[in-house]
Amino acid sequence: MDQLLPLAAEAGALLKTRRETIAIAESSAAGLISAALLAVPGASAYFLGGGVIYTKQARLALLGIDAAAMEGMRPSTDPYARLLARTVRERFGATWGLGETGATGPTGNRYGDPAGHACLAIAGPVEDSQTLSTGSADRVANMRLFAGRSLALLISALKR
Repeated sequence: MDQLLPLAAEAGALLKTRRETIAIAESSAAGLISAALLAVPGASAYFLGGGVIYTKQARLALLGIDAAAMEGMRPSTDPYARLLARTVRERFGATWGLGETGATGPTGNRYGDPAGHACLAIAGPVEDSQTLSTGSADRVANMRLFAGRSLALLISALKR
C-alpha cells in the first residue's frame, strides 16, 4: 500500500483542486484503488464510492449491468473496462469513473487471459484506457501494479 499512497495523494489533490469527484469499479485490484484514495486525508471531498465487481452477481447488483448490456462483450477486455468506468460514473453521478478488470494470478482467468493481464479505463471529461500484461503470476504484486497503474491513468486524465 505504501507505494500507492503517493499516487493516491496526487490524484486526490488534483480532484480537490478541480472540485471533481470519482467513483471506482475495480475487480482484480480487489479494493486497493479505493483504499489508497480513501487513505488520503480529505477524501470525502472527492470519493463518492465504488465496489469490487468480481462476479456477475456483483456486476448486476452493484452496477445494474445485466446480460443484455454484456451482449458481444466479455470481462477482462478494454470495452468491458470502459463499460465499468462509464457505468460507475453514471450511477454515482461522479465527474470521473474508473474501471479495472483482469487476471491477477497465479493462473489466468476463465476467459483465456494469462495471469498479469489487466484492462483499465477512465471515463469523464476525457476517456482513456489501457491494457497491460505483467508476465507475472504473483497475485499480490499484480494487484498492487494494477492499482498503481489505475491511479496513474487517473492522474494522466486529470492533467489533460
